[in-house]
Amino acid sequence: MSDDVFVEVEAAQRNRYGEDICGDAFKTLRLADEGRIIAVLSDGLGHGVKASILSLMTATMALKYTASDMDIVRAAEVIMDALPVCQVRKISYATFTVIDIQSTGGARVIEMDNPPVTLVRDGAVVNLEFEDVSTPRYNERVIRVYDVKLRPGDRLICTSDGITQAGLGSERLRLGWRIKGCRDYALEQVAADPNISARALSQKILGMALRQEPFQRAYDDMTAAVIYLRRPRRAIVLTGPPYAAGRDKEFAETLADFDGRKIICGGTTANIVGRELGRAIRDNLMGAGGGDIPPAADMEGVDLVTEGILTLTRVAQLLESDEPPREKNPATALYDILLDSDSIEFVVGARINEAHQDPNLPIDLEIRRNIIKRICRVLEEKYLKETKMQFF
Repeated sequence: MSDDVFVEVEAAQRNRYGEDICGDAFKTLRLADEGRIIAVLSDGLGHGVKASILSLMTATMALKYTASDMDIVRAAEVIMDALPVCQVRKISYATFTVIDIQSTGGARVIEMDNPPVTLVRDGAVVNLEFEDVSTPRYNERVIRVYDVKLRPGDRLICTSDGITQAGLGSERLRLGWRIKGCRDYALEQVAADPNISARALSQKILGMALRQEPFQRAYDDMTAAVIYLRRPRRAIVLTGPPYAAGRDKEFAETLADFDGRKIICGGTTANIVGRELGRAIRDNLMGAGGGDIPPAADMEGVDLVTEGILTLTRVAQLLESDEPPREKNPATALYDILLDSDSIEFVVGARINEAHQDPNLPIDLEIRRNIIKRICRVLEEKYLKETKMQFF
């Protein structure tokens, strides 16, 4: 696939009402050497812990077997053999959808009992051809296989049946929202915002499905996943003063010349950039008056200016968490920018800030470069972002 195309993969989930854990699992894997991206959505039988175990086992095995190019039928049999048997229904059961995107843009989609995948292209749903395959040992389970050639601008949408069955049995939606309702709504959102991100679209689909349910309470676990092929959205983060003060101007011009969103983390860093580019730093009320994250500042031509180590440490924690942040402060603003970007470049000054060696500071206050490495690792492994570090 062209370097000018980025594959954004995002999912939004909601537990069944009253449950503390989601019975759906969504897992991803980027095989950088092969230029492949694999995503798996699995829905476990029932809900709660039991369903979570079933779906996580299924998604993990499906991801592993797809990456190793195991035969589809053989992989499905191994998965079903390994699943624990429900003591009530006497079956081992979890559905799955596997999406395997190759470097050439070709994609194979494998479904077993999940709602059909949706391909949105040029503002319309594309009718996809498929082949039905059954396994000799589990002939009641039919596997649907699609081979698709993806193009820039395409969106692949897959959901668990908690989305398509939202509102099932209600007076307004006797048969639920169904796949048509989900598709029509997705088309409306793409028409309203042709550049809507996979992250935003998955959240909107989940939100609309919830609105179909009585009292907006999820009757089943819900997952909406979107894969979007588009031009990469780029961001740059400058943090820390350069090792050699003589490189301050070059350091600041790295930010000025960058084509994308621009972030500065650190008061000293902001002062260097402001001095070298002749730009004023103005106070910003975001984050002031509460919490442990210092407030942000404003600078012409820069999207976000924050404090350094405390903010970056909090961003690393937010990225590593499975729960979206509820607070509003400069750390969550940076978190949002990173997740809305595809390719992020970190320009890290190597001069040691002596204040950060104080043993009385919190134990997780790591020095700058280690925090950035931690952020890059989670962005790449968990969110499939492309990252680059440059030390000054």
